[in-house]
Amino acid sequence: MSATLLSGFARTTVPQTALRRFLALDAVVTTSNGLAYAAFCGPLGRLLGVGQATLLELGLFLTAFGAGVGWLASRRRPPVFPVRLVIEANYLWAALSLVSLLVWFSPTTAGALWIPAQALTVASFALLQQLALRATAAGR
Repeated sequence: MSATLLSGFARTTVPQTALRRFLALDAVVTTSNGLAYAAFCGPLGRLLGVGQATLLELGLFLTAFGAGVGWLASRRRPPVFPVRLVIEANYLWAALSLVSLLVWFSPTTAGALWIPAQALTVASFALLQQLALRATAAGR
């Protein structure tokens, strides 16, 4: 994701709008990723070097999580506590993704590239959401 795209996406003087946009972007990416993992767990599992059952379970989890984040994004004023949970879950996901490379998975080259890339993306969502949440609290 380019910095230009993100700055255009977040361009607003209303911090609440930026927060909702970052939540919505997270929801779309997470749900899409989850649906792909669930629907194509066999071929993607082989491509990434991750077990088919594991990818299916991750896909179902991500689809549900993304739907929840989407619901938060649809609120005019997303409640602070659930937004904080999303931020913390995103940071945890990013960290566990990196740990999984060392502890659980023996990925292919594609997996060794994909897993850190998606971890960085998820950590970026968390950071952007955290900054937007902080700005909404400062604006109250």
